[in-house]
Amino acid sequence: MIDTNPKIIGLLQQKGGVGKTTLSLNLAGYFASLGERVLLVDADPQGSSLSWSNARDDASPFMVIGKAVPNIHKDLPEIASDYDRVIIDGAPGVNGLIRSCLLASDFVLVPVQPSPFDIWACADAIEQVHEAITFKDNLKAAFVINRKISNTVIGKKVFKAFSEQDFPVMDTAIHQRVIYAECASIGKTVFDMSDAATAKSAQLEIKRLAREIMQQQERAAA
Repeated sequence: MIDTNPKIIGLLQQKGGVGKTTLSLNLAGYFASLGERVLLVDADPQGSSLSWSNARDDASPFMVIGKAVPNIHKDLPEIASDYDRVIIDGAPGVNGLIRSCLLASDFVLVPVQPSPFDIWACADAIEQVHEAITFKDNLKAAFVINRKISNTVIGKKVFKAFSEQDFPVMDTAIHQRVIYAECASIGKTVFDMSDAATAKSAQLEIKRLAREIMQQQERAAA
């Protein structure tokens, strides 16, 4: 039987500032909320996920380690063996690191913002994924639109533009919400904020995105 449940999910984008770390942390928070043993690998030399972990005033629901080295694909299988799910918060603009993170992943999520600049910049991400597929033919990838502002023309145009690219765009878009920044500043995810009404919509869209990742992998294996 083909395993359609991607254990290692890489969030990668050569362009910086697309919300890659925010998505990594909140996806890790969702899987941890299911009772999974989750590891988040901070492969970005900037170390934003590690800084998030240090900002917490209690124990994190998932493990965070730093590994911004270009041999992650060689080291990660042994490290990952103790976990149910691994999220890689990849590095922007560092080709050796990106390549290694791609090869380490079962499924790659490429965050993009609703901006024409992101449409123009996505060619590099597509090329990198295709290059990795030549070495790992079971690797799957998809775009996810992040920081979308509801009911805007640019949001609709960008979704159409990315849907015409070489690999899919997720139906689930992640919206621009203050709660994501508020959580990050105190070392929390939206799943730590169970009593906050403002977190409910954010929790729902992260949950939908995680489930869609599973569905994308199932379609690819069918």
